[in-house]
Amino acid sequence: MSTTSPTICDVKDLGLAEQGRLRVEYAAQEMPVLALIRERFERERPLEGLRITACLHVTSETANLAITLKAGGADVRVCASNPLSTQDDSAAHLVAHHRIPVFAIKGEDNETYYRHINAALDHGPHITMDDGADTVSVIHQQRRDLAANIIGGTEETTTGVIRLRSMEREGVLLYPIVAVNDADTKHLFDNRYGTGQSTIDGIIRATNRLMAGKTFVVAGYGWCGRGVAMRAKGMGAHVIVTEVDPTRALEAALDGFVVMPMADAARVGDFFCTLTGNTHVIRPEHFSLMKDGAIVSNSGHFDVELDLPSLEKLSRQKRRVREFVDEYTLADGRRIYVLGEGRLVNLAAAEGHPSGVMDMSFANQALASEWMAKNGPSLEKKVYPVPKELDREVARLKLQSMGILIDSLTDEQRQYLESWTLGT
Repeated sequence: MSTTSPTICDVKDLGLAEQGRLRVEYAAQEMPVLALIRERFERERPLEGLRITACLHVTSETANLAITLKAGGADVRVCASNPLSTQDDSAAHLVAHHRIPVFAIKGEDNETYYRHINAALDHGPHITMDDGADTVSVIHQQRRDLAANIIGGTEETTTGVIRLRSMEREGVLLYPIVAVNDADTKHLFDNRYGTGQSTIDGIIRATNRLMAGKTFVVAGYGWCGRGVAMRAKGMGAHVIVTEVDPTRALEAALDGFVVMPMADAARVGDFFCTLTGNTHVIRPEHFSLMKDGAIVSNSGHFDVELDLPSLEKLSRQKRRVREFVDEYTLADGRRIYVLGEGRLVNLAAAEGHPSGVMDMSFANQALASEWMAKNGPSLEKKVYPVPKELDREVARLKLQSMGILIDSLTDEQRQYLESWTLGT
């Protein structure tokens, strides 16, 4: 392991590298699937000669992914996918101890954020790796010259996949993308259990408020919303779900949650959390109905889910009362507390998903990048699912690491499932 840093980087303080090393090693203990993939990558070097730009949350878990990609032979550059999610010590560790260029500083402004993305793209990637499709967006809008050399990319968020499928429908996508988010071993676990636990963790760290007996409003009942609703209920909260999709609303009702429009929920909620992937889910008409002391947060990828500019217009005063907690005082004296500036509360105010669940998500990222390296040149410019064999391999390795055995189909059972003449 080298301790000589590359000359190209922009991190807060390389003096944090040793602290980052401890954090990254601690996370690695809960990431056995990625460790198995890294061991194979070191032997086989499937990414030899490829340049990868990874625009992800720069955390200890992401550091382990970057180390794995480099072990596979890739020239990796890392930048942040959110201005508030970077762990500065993890970033410093990657630079100082692994010679991986990183461009990320927690709390960076919007100009710096995009400057960092462009710096990570400057080495001319063959593969892009996204958490929110920001590198794809920058390439398509500002740096189309890079697309000619790009084999493909990966995307691991619901919001990013929505954006990319829109680009595919409009015929403007310049290279193929693997929708890592849609892998069963990603969205069924990362989105539900990871987002569920880490969102509640972020809200509690930021506020130190008791949830038991309070009313918790969850906006959106996708896999992330399901996870947060489940965990809030486990904390003793009375959970309300708001939805625009009738099927998801019905599912929430049958799961035992109260379902109502946001205009009604706004009057009774103590905690609010948006997880929709859409814009202005909580708007002025909702803020104006909230009780004094309401706590509002977002765990969707972008900060547009809360209409904060409108909240500022409604307020006569705004002040920072705790780290990650902004108090908005309305004209009538009611106070509304916004967490993490409306950005991902689980990363802005906490540490993101537990390592054990990111193990599967990043195993998918690593295997998807290998698959793209092999198959990218023959693919169309569209969004592809993670191949089922890769998804099942991640699940198999995770079970193996947990010491769990499962049954296998007998020849008779396999024949039965494959036949259309049996069973009557």
